[in-house]
Amino acid sequence: MTKKVAIITGGGQGIGEGIALRLAKDGYSVIINGRTQSKLDKVADKIKAAGGTAATFAGDVSDRLVNEKLIEKADSEFGRLDVFVANAGIDWVDTVEGTPQEAVDNVLNINLKSQIWALQTAPKLMRKTNDGGSIILASSIAGMEGFEMLGIYSATKFATRGLVQASAKELAVDKIRVNAYNPGIVLTPMWDEIDARFSERKNVPLGSTRQAFIDGILLGRGEEPEDVAKLVSFLSGSESDYITGQSIAVDGGIKFS
Repeated sequence: MTKKVAIITGGGQGIGEGIALRLAKDGYSVIINGRTQSKLDKVADKIKAAGGTAATFAGDVSDRLVNEKLIEKADSEFGRLDVFVANAGIDWVDTVEGTPQEAVDNVLNINLKSQIWALQTAPKLMRKTNDGGSIILASSIAGMEGFEMLGIYSATKFATRGLVQASAKELAVDKIRVNAYNPGIVLTPMWDEIDARFSERKNVPLGSTRQAFIDGILLGRGEEPEDVAKLVSFLSGSESDYITGQSIAVDGGIKFS
């Protein structure tokens, strides 16, 4: 059988690394994208050491051309594409009123435009084999309820859910499914940054913001990248072949106020 191929953007650390490791374990040849080659190499080395197949592609997927070249690499190196995980994303901690234009543009470009470019470029290669495919976007619990001091970030994650619904309707004819995962408080470098910025802007002790969120999780612990990767593994494979247009929370049971 031909080995299936998956692309993971933002795959050099955190959730993206967890997803890349899991999909490689599931038997996919993975192409890991990110902006820092050294980080990508470390993840690829882990996959290869475990007997998997991995390639890397450094570039900023907020640029449509980078997405086109990423798809071209999948075609030239593996001849197919089965799964595209648009995981790349950044945060910005500030009030909506206080967020500068440059930060607004940056969050919109990386969190939202990169997902639009994925939806515009991945389907063509997925159609090549007539096997369909799975496009999986990163949303967030902040796309289910707007979070204070994360308003611009929340706006992009709400928009992701709209993209999922619209593109699922458009791509179903090609057997291409589109879904999203909505993580909660994941213990990654991004949440280190969020906690530090909350501490600075709200004058609270370092670590207190993250702990307050964790205290509101029904399962009683912070989330690990592997928790998200399990859902992505499911959405990538045949066991979810009747699921499309959905944004699924994987958050340990966040208790919204």
